[in-house]
Amino acid sequence: MKTRIPYTKPSITDLEVRYATDAAANGWGEQCYDYIYRFEELFKQHLNVNYAIATSSCTGALHMGMAALGIGPGDEVIMADSNWIATAAPIVHLGAEPVFVDILPDSWCIDPEKVEAAITPRTKAIVAVHLYGNLCEMDRLLEIGEKYGLPIIEDAAEAIGSVYHGKRAGSMGSFGAFSFHGTKTLTTGEGGIFVTNDEGLYERVLTLSNHGRARGQVKQFWPDEVGFKYKISNIQAAIGCAQMERIDELINKKREILAAYHEKLAYVTEVSINLEPPGTINGAWMPTVVFAPETGISREMLQNAFAAENIDARVFFWPLSSLPMFKPVLSNAYSYTLHQRAINLPSYHDIHSDEIERVIEVLLKMLGKARSSQ
Repeated sequence: MKTRIPYTKPSITDLEVRYATDAAANGWGEQCYDYIYRFEELFKQHLNVNYAIATSSCTGALHMGMAALGIGPGDEVIMADSNWIATAAPIVHLGAEPVFVDILPDSWCIDPEKVEAAITPRTKAIVAVHLYGNLCEMDRLLEIGEKYGLPIIEDAAEAIGSVYHGKRAGSMGSFGAFSFHGTKTLTTGEGGIFVTNDEGLYERVLTLSNHGRARGQVKQFWPDEVGFKYKISNIQAAIGCAQMERIDELINKKREILAAYHEKLAYVTEVSINLEPPGTINGAWMPTVVFAPETGISREMLQNAFAAENIDARVFFWPLSSLPMFKPVLSNAYSYTLHQRAINLPSYHDIHSDEIERVIEVLLKMLGKARSSQ
C-alpha cells in the first residue's frame, strides 16, 4: 500500500519541545504566566496591534469579544453561510441570531452586497471570516460597518499570514480572533487569541476573561460580574512562543505548497483554487480546489478517489443553514453548490513534491474521466 498522505499536521521542532519542557518544569508559581505574556507580546508585534489576550480556543476569543460588544438576546449578527460552526456558536450562546448570507464564488468569503441587504434594526455586528486563508473584501465591509454603525469582527482562525493591502488579517476590524488548533499554520495544540486596537474593548474582554474580575479590583477572589474561563495554559503558550519565532518559516512553507498546486493546475480551466488578488497575500492555510459544475465531479467522488490512493482529503464546509439546528437559506446559491464539488488538499508543512504530484495525479485522473464521459 502507498504511504498515507495526511491533509495536515503541525510542524514541531526541538525548539517547541524545549520551551514546553521548560514550562512544565519551571512555569509555576510566579512564573505561571511568563510564556503566556511572552506569546501575547510576540503575536502583537507580528500583527502590529496594540492588545492581545491568549485564549484556549478561537471560539472562546469570539465568544468574549462578542459579549464585550454587548451582543445578546434579540440581536442579529450577519455572517457567511459557508463556515464552520465555531463562528456561529458564540452568537447562539449569547442568545443572538446568526443571519446567514451568501459567499462570493471566487474567494468563498462573505458577499458584502448581501451583507448590506441583510441589515435590519436588530443587526448588532458583521463577522468577516477569512476562509481557508482567502481574504474578505475588508474595505467594502468596513465601509458598510461605518455607514450603519456596526462593528466588523474578523474571524481570522484560518488566516495567519494573510495580508490585505498592507494590513494583516485580524488587525482591521473591531477585534480579531485566531485559532492555534493542531491543524493550523501556527499551533499550540489547542488555543486561540483575541486581538484589538480598541483599549476599552480590550479592558472589557480582560475582565470577562478572568471570571469577571476587573484588573483594578483590590479584593482577592472578588469578581464584579460573571465572566468566562478561556485562558490558555503556560505550556501551550510555550509551544506558541517557539512557533512565533518560526512564524515566517511556517507561513512561507504554506505559501510554497499553495504555489506548487497553482503551478500544477495553472492550465486546468475546469478547476479554481485559492485566490490572491492584487495587493493581497494569501496565508495559504488550506489549498482548496473547486471543480466547475459541468465536470460532474462531486465531493464524494473526490473523497473516494483520494481514499483509494491512501490520501487524506477534507471536505469544504457545509452551508451552516443546511444543518439541523438552523433554518435553511436556499437563496444562498453559492454556499449550497460550491461545497458539493470542492475538496481541501493535503498541505502539511513537510509535504514532499512527490506527494503533491500524487495529489495532482488524482485530480487530473478524475478530470480525465469527466472529460471522456462528456
